[in-house]
This record gives sequence, C-alpha cells and structure tokens, in this order.
Amino acid sequence: MSKSTSQKIRVGIFVVMGTIILVAALYFIGSRQNMFSKNIQLYAVFDNVNGLQLGNNVRYSGINVGTVSNIEMIQVGEISIEMTVDEKAAYFIKKDAQASVSSDGLVGSMVVNIFPGNKQQATNVVSGDTIHTSNKVSMDDMLETLSTTNEDLSKIAKQILMGKGTLGTLINDTIMAQNIQQTLVELRKTSEGTGVAMAKINQIISKVNYDESAAAVLLSDTASANQIRTVFSNLENSSKDVNEMTESLDAYIKEIKSGKGALNHLTQDETFVREIDSTMLQIKEASEKLNQNMEALQHNFFFRGYFRKLERQKKKEAKEK
Repeated sequence: MSKSTSQKIRVGIFVVMGTIILVAALYFIGSRQNMFSKNIQLYAVFDNVNGLQLGNNVRYSGINVGTVSNIEMIQVGEISIEMTVDEKAAYFIKKDAQASVSSDGLVGSMVVNIFPGNKQQATNVVSGDTIHTSNKVSMDDMLETLSTTNEDLSKIAKQILMGKGTLGTLINDTIMAQNIQQTLVELRKTSEGTGVAMAKINQIISKVNYDESAAAVLLSDTASANQIRTVFSNLENSSKDVNEMTESLDAYIKEIKSGKGALNHLTQDETFVREIDSTMLQIKEASEKLNQNMEALQHNFFFRGYFRKLERQKKKEAKEK
C-alpha cells in the first residue's frame, strides 16, 4: 500500500514537471514565433534567398521583430518571402525600408534584415505591404572571391619562385642582388665624397678675406656698386637707343613698302628702272660716238698741230719731274 502511494506521488510529480516544462517550451517557442502577440504580415521579393528557411528571424535595425512564415517562388528569379512581424515593432518600419537576406555570423543561419529608409516623413507599413529589397554580397560570394584571389596569389607566388618577372628576378638572381648591393655601396661612397667636397668648399669660403678680396669690394664698396649701377644704366640707355633706331628703321622700311620716296621707285617701279637702263645705254652710246669724234679730230688736218703741241708739252713736263 505504501509502495503504491509513493509510486503515485512520483508519477504525479513527473507529470506535473513534464506539463510545466511543456508549457514553458510552448510559451518560449510561441514567444519567439510571435504567436502570443498581435502581428502583421509583410512581404519582400528576392531573386536569391541564400538558404533562408521557415522560422528564421526577421530583424529591424539589429532587433528581432518577427520570423519568416512562408517562402514561395513566384516565377524564375522571383521568390516571395512572407514575414510575421510584431505590430508594436512594425510601427517603426516605414514604407521606404529595405530588406536583405544575410548570414547570422560566419556560420550562422540566414536572417532577413530590414533597414530604415532615408525619408524621415515616410508613412508606416501596414499588413500586406511589400517592402523594397537590396541584394547584399553573400558569404558564398565572398568565399568564392577569396578562393579566386587565393588562386591568383598562388600563381604569382609560383612565378616568383620560378624567377619570372622583375620581383622573381630580384629574389632569385644572386648576380643582380650583388649588383644592387654594389650600387648601394657606390651610392654610399658618392654620398661620402659629396660630404668631403662640401667640407672643402666650406674651408675655401672660410679662408676668403672679405675685407680685401674682390668679393668684399662687390659686397661692401659703395663706389664699386655705384659704378656697376652706372654700367647697367648705360646699357639700359644704349638698349633704348637701339630700340629707337630699330623703330625708325622699321618706319622707313614701311614708307618704302608703302610707295613713298625715291628708293621705292628704284626698287619697286619697274618702268622707272627700265627708263634708267635706257638712259644709261644712250649715255654709253653717246660716249662712244664722242670718242670716235675726238679720234677723228686728232687725225684732221686743221687740228693735228694742236694735238701734237699738247703731246710735246706733256713730254716736257714729264722730263722736268
């Protein structure tokens, strides 16, 4: 009898504890699925949900506000997601909000993230609204990109180890490494030589007697400075005179080109030039005829004695000299 009573008590305690645990589990699951609160339904259309499943969380600004209640493919490239969102949280979601599917950590489940829009005065969403979506870079895409990058880096490393390219040559070619080291040594020597040369220049400058040298005269002698100023002033005046002569010559050349002056007639008027040539020819012909006439007079009977007298006088004057 006592054993039967104790067994009943144990069974009763087990049933009560099991019921409490079952109720707690149902309440916990129901609270996570927003089964005990007033909810609204929101929709979003994606071209890729990246493994999103029913019951995954819906977050707004990083806070869980609902769950994914349905996933339906409308057509190729369009997948409709139904989200059950708490009505209190939905009050803060505007119609210009954007939803995206992302991973909950590196290896976590997928979640739907809702981000606030840019318009402060947008109206609140109501049940049945479809919000905008944005496609974020998925973890698979990033891993694929990293894999491709890793392959490229592996190829580059192999080429470097094989001695290909400039970097491979620098790493593997010992002769070039020695040349570079030698170049650095020469550069160091050049730097040291430059330092020695600068030291010598400083010594020479320090030995210059600024009181008696030409440098001192140029730097401190006011008379020499005035003479130098006078030289530069004369040079400036000469330059001005040359400029004036050049301007006058330009003006004279312009007058010649414009048809003014006798020189223009001599250089530009072809008719005048031909007349001068004709005149010179006539003068030449007249001179030749005059010479012929003089020759004829010398042989003429009446003037022969006169010309002989002139010849005797010239010979006499030549003897007296």
